[in-house]
Amino acid sequence: MKVTVERFDSIFSNTKPIMVVGDMMVDEFIWGAVERVSPEAPVPVVDIVRETFHPGGAGNVVVNISTLGGEVYPAGVIGQDKEGETFLSDLKKKGIWIDGLICDPNRPTTLKTRIIAHSQQMIRVDREKKEMISQDILRRLEEYIQQTVPKVSVVVISDYGKGVIGERLLEELIPLCKKYDVISIVDPKVGNFGYYKGVSVITPNHYEAQDLTGIMIEDEASLLSCMKAILHRISCETVIVTRGEKGMSMLMSDESLFHIPTKARDVYDVTGAGDTVVAVLALALSSGAEMKEAVVLANYAAGLVVEKVGTATITKEELRQRIEEDC
Repeated sequence: MKVTVERFDSIFSNTKPIMVVGDMMVDEFIWGAVERVSPEAPVPVVDIVRETFHPGGAGNVVVNISTLGGEVYPAGVIGQDKEGETFLSDLKKKGIWIDGLICDPNRPTTLKTRIIAHSQQMIRVDREKKEMISQDILRRLEEYIQQTVPKVSVVVISDYGKGVIGERLLEELIPLCKKYDVISIVDPKVGNFGYYKGVSVITPNHYEAQDLTGIMIEDEASLLSCMKAILHRISCETVIVTRGEKGMSMLMSDESLFHIPTKARDVYDVTGAGDTVVAVLALALSSGAEMKEAVVLANYAAGLVVEKVGTATITKEELRQRIEEDC
């Protein structure tokens, strides 16, 4: 299935507001060059050239939606620290609403630091607290969600397993989406799988799908069995599995399987590719696009973002151009 440029323009000129609920993070990139090996240990010495910061995790979904021209309401938790200030400052500069970002003085903002040399990630260091958020913070988050769900057409649940998404929040959020006829899309973590029941769409990657079901994906038959198991266990409408160089596969409630081959020309970095997929899915579905159209567009977007190094976003113009080149 192809999406024409004319159809793309129609979809992206008619997007509706989206809320993103999940684990907000900061991605730090330390860029450098390697010219020698350390005399202290058999490891490369990276000469640092520059450092950059980017909203990560659910924050990357938020920024992707905004960069593609969508109206987005983030809901999550940050720390009362310089990383939290960096996160808020970045969103403010982009004109994104920040009312749903709750500051917790007892919790650090999750920070993922990646050292990159010659376009290659050398190492990643994570600084975070994974315990569930406190009852007080959860209550404040729920109040914002209750106020905001009626204003949006799609809710993205971006679960990175850092303590924001849990049983109680999902028991509140998913029925609320159903009440207001809002599409819910979850980018899952295995630990919360049992709590996603009733979401509209779930988007695990190949490995997450295997972990969720215990079914190893080795061929089309095992892929179909795995996706059916997910579909039936959480009673969702659509399962979309991202499969790296094999593209994406979609199974709908009528159990029809749909494959979309990858559109990536070169793969440099898969960081944040799943965030881009759910962002484009949400935007397309918010405008009333059919699910197959939304998945095709998300696949084009994934192909673009893996061609960039670091936590990257794509613009509407880049996506449109790639579609035009492929028509």
